[in-house]
This record gives sequence, C-alpha cells and structure tokens, in this order.
Amino acid sequence: MKTIGFVLVFFAVCIPARAELRVDTLKVPMRDGIQLGTDVYRDSAQAKAPVVLMRTPYNKSRAKGSAEKLVAAGYAVVLQDCRGTNASEGVLVPYDNEGQDGYDTIEWITRQPWSNGRVGMMGGSYVGAVQWQAAVEKPPGLVAIAPQATWSSFYRNLYLGGAVRLSLIAKWAAGNGTKPADAKPIEWDSTLLHLPLSGMDEKIGWPIPWLKGFLTHPEPNGFWTRLNLTPQLPELELPALHVVGYYDFFSRESVDSFKVMRETARNPKTRLQQRLVLGPWDHGSVGKSVVGEIDFGAEALVDTAALQLDWFERFLKQDPGALAKPFPPVRYFSMGDNVWRESEAWPPEGFSTTSFYLRSLGNANTRSGSGRLSSEPPQQAEPSDQFRADPANPVPASPVTPKRPLHAAVWGPVDQQSTEDRDDVLVYSGDVLKEPLVFAGNPEARLFVSTDTADADWAVKLVAVRPDGFAQNLAMGILRGRFRDSLTAPSSMEHGKVYEIRVDLGPVAATIPAGHRLRVDICGSLFPLYDRNSNTGAGPMGGPGAQSVVATEKVHHAPATLSRLLLPMKKH
Repeated sequence: MKTIGFVLVFFAVCIPARAELRVDTLKVPMRDGIQLGTDVYRDSAQAKAPVVLMRTPYNKSRAKGSAEKLVAAGYAVVLQDCRGTNASEGVLVPYDNEGQDGYDTIEWITRQPWSNGRVGMMGGSYVGAVQWQAAVEKPPGLVAIAPQATWSSFYRNLYLGGAVRLSLIAKWAAGNGTKPADAKPIEWDSTLLHLPLSGMDEKIGWPIPWLKGFLTHPEPNGFWTRLNLTPQLPELELPALHVVGYYDFFSRESVDSFKVMRETARNPKTRLQQRLVLGPWDHGSVGKSVVGEIDFGAEALVDTAALQLDWFERFLKQDPGALAKPFPPVRYFSMGDNVWRESEAWPPEGFSTTSFYLRSLGNANTRSGSGRLSSEPPQQAEPSDQFRADPANPVPASPVTPKRPLHAAVWGPVDQQSTEDRDDVLVYSGDVLKEPLVFAGNPEARLFVSTDTADADWAVKLVAVRPDGFAQNLAMGILRGRFRDSLTAPSSMEHGKVYEIRVDLGPVAATIPAGHRLRVDICGSLFPLYDRNSNTGAGPMGGPGAQSVVATEKVHHAPATLSRLLLPMKKH
C-alpha cells in the first residue's frame, strides 16, 4: 500500500490547475556546428522554471508523456535526440560525443528566458550514462541527476571478469547502427556463435566499426580511458538518485557509482545527497513485479517517475517541504519474503560473511550428483570434481526452451533445472533449511581450480531451490582464468596447477524460506550473455584462424583447498 499511496500523491501533484502546455521543436547547435533535434515542453504561463533534460538515442518523442507530467508539476522539460539519431545531425558513435554535447545543451538551456538556470537530468541505460558524461564536464547549471540502470565505467559494464557481454552489445549494435535498406533478417543463434569476434559485424550483415573495437579490447587499457568516468565522480557536487535491479547487467556499475559518491565524494554534503534503490528487476522490468518466470508481488511495483519527481522536488526545485523530508540512503528489496528494507549503506549493516563449503565424492556433475553445500569444511581431502568445457557446445546462460532459443537468453530468474542436468555443470546443494536463510550484500565464490589448458572460464550461479524443485537463479558471476590476478596484466594458467580464484556474484538480497535449499552451480560458460573462451590463452576469439580447445576444469575441496561460497548472512 505504501507504493500505491506514493503513486496517487504523484499524480495529484501532476494534475495542473492552469497549465498552458507549449511545445517547441528546435535545432540546437553544438560547438562543432552539428545541430541536435530538441523539443521544449513548458507552461507558457510560467515565466521561469527549473528544467529537466533527457538526452536519448531512442527517439525523443517517446518521452512525450513524461514531459507533459513534469510540466504539470512545475518544470520545463527538454527532450533531445542524441547525435546521429532520429532528428539530430551527425553520426552516432556510442557515447563518443555525449559529454560535450550534454555540456553544450545544458549551457544553451541556462541562457533561455524560460529557464531559471537550474537543470536536472533523468533517464536510464544509455539515457542514464549521458548524465554522468555531462556531469564530469561540470556544466554550470547542472544541479541534480537521476541515472537509472547505467554505468560510470563502460568497460566494467561491458566486461565482467574479462568476459564480454556478447549478446547485449551485438544486438544493441545491430539495432542502433546504420542498417542498409536491403539488410536480411539476422539469424541470431548462428550469428552469436560466429568467430572471430572481430568479424561479428560482417556476420550481422553490415559494417559497424566501433563494435569491432568493443569486442576485441578485453583489458581496461587506454582504449577505454575516455569512457572511464569513475575516477572523476568524487569531484562532483551533485545529488544523484541511483535505481537498478539485481538482475540488471548494470547492477554492479550502478551500485558502485552510488558507493563512490556516498563514500568518497570530496564534499561531505554531496555524500548525504545520494540514494540507491535496489529492486528485483532486470533491465527491461525496472519497477515491475513480474521478472523472468517469477512474480515478486505487488510490493515490487515501484513508480520510478514518482521517485524521480520526489528527487527533483528536493534538489532541483528545492521545495522546502521536500527538502525537510528525510530519505533512507539505501532502499533494497529482499527476494523470497518480498519486502523492502532500508539501510544507511550497501552492503547493509547487520550482515556478516558465512562460509558454505563445496563438497562431494568427486562427481558433483548434474543435480543428481554428489555435490553438496555444507557449513562444515572437509577434515580430509575429498576427490576433486571436474567437467569438460567445450566452446563448440557452451552451457547456455538460461535454459533453452521452444519459446526461448539460445540467443534469447535472459538475465532474469528462470528455472535452472534443465541446465543443471548437463554433465558439464557442477551442482552443490545444501540441506533442506530448517529456518529461513537471510542475506544481503555481494556474495563471492572463492574456488580452488585447475585446468589442462592455458585458459578457462569459471561461471558461478547462486540458486534457491523450492520444495517442488524449481531452481531460481539469484545471482551470477564469471571469471576468465587468465584475468585471475589482474585485468590489466593477464597471465596463462599452467597445466594442472591449482589456483585460488574469486568470482564476484554481484549485489543481491534474499530470504530463502525454511523447507527450501541453497545451491551453487559451476560451469565453463554463460553463453551468449558472455562470449565463449577459446581456452587457448591467446586472447579474445578475434584473430585470423582463431582456434579453440576443450578444457577439463577441476574444482578442488580439501583442507588446504577449501572451495566455498562466502555469503553475507544476517547476524542473529
């Protein structure tokens, strides 16, 4: 009911008494002469107003409804097509011009007679990233932002543990590049299997030069410097509303951006002007209750427009009543019991790391194997588990069904049972819980592993298992072996040598009820959400004549090599 009440208040504010909506369609020149298509929504009866800016590559007219509601609430709104998209001139090279174009647009806004000189920005994904890009340029007049599900380091968004989010960037490139009129429909299953990765655009069917670069720079080197804004965030004096879901591929980046601003902003006041809202959503379901195959209930519903309006009432309009209301720095959703909780920080207070040890009789393969999670470590050496990771037959990131082909893998929660029946997946299940298991934070898999190849991937899923067997993925992570010690200085793995690796599973909060089980799955790929490892140690599958080999990967569990899950559990 709290959410419903919030929505009603929002629309009560937005119903105008005498708003006289005026919409002007303009061309706004940038510093290099390129003109960007821009719509200005405002109340012609209002002399000056604070301004909300949204810059988008997805067609500014799609935000018409949001603009009208904000005008009714007392704001002017500027919607702008990013360079090279829709009504704007130029060529779109993703994120290449957004910082300076954002600066130039904000500077233009502050000079307009209908602007009171105070500007805020809103939007998610690409539309969220352009806010950070403009912010680090420090344009006069930008006083608040609301970046939803986005990044401040594009490398860390596109790559995780050295593996690239392949289907995400390839499909986005195909949908936002310059598509020829005679382009044929794309058969995505075969396209995403194409090698080398440097030829992905050719397989798609037309040249996308920037895609080649994105797919063939797996190390955070100079190629990514211009799109690494994180080091500049502490210098900003800017209230920011951070909203993201656990299943969103932006989850780590959004949470980390909040933490940087909350913990390291130079201005102590700025640290207090950060808010993080963490829900059970994936990228396309922010604010909704149904995600993947799970309905998280009415409590999961959040009106993000209401959140943004509240933020702008405080820090853009500086409404005294809004400023006087306290807000929790972190509001996070606990999956399982499906309730919202509040905290001063992320990870939340009151949780401590608990180890669950991976144990077996040497055959943890499939959910019918001997793998188990135990709170007790082995007292003597137990046989290692092994699986064969074949790049020609990768483990799908989500189970393939008649309605969900390989290329349509989702980030959200879906039943993992069919994947757990594969022989190349190790499955470790805990005992049936006698009482609820409550955790919140960033779980980590700390594994002792070896392989017979120069490189190999370790993909880990944290899973909650219902009494009926439904296996819900809660969190996941992946690490490419050659990046085990450093992303900037990768090194090959020695045949048979045992290495300790750490696989971050990202932010998550959940309560697993009594009668359910906790489970960990380990395999060699999450395809096509992440690219396949050639296992050769030769770098990305990007060179001419690229080859791949099958890796025999092992997970060890003995007193000296305690492979385990580190779970941030509620203190009793």
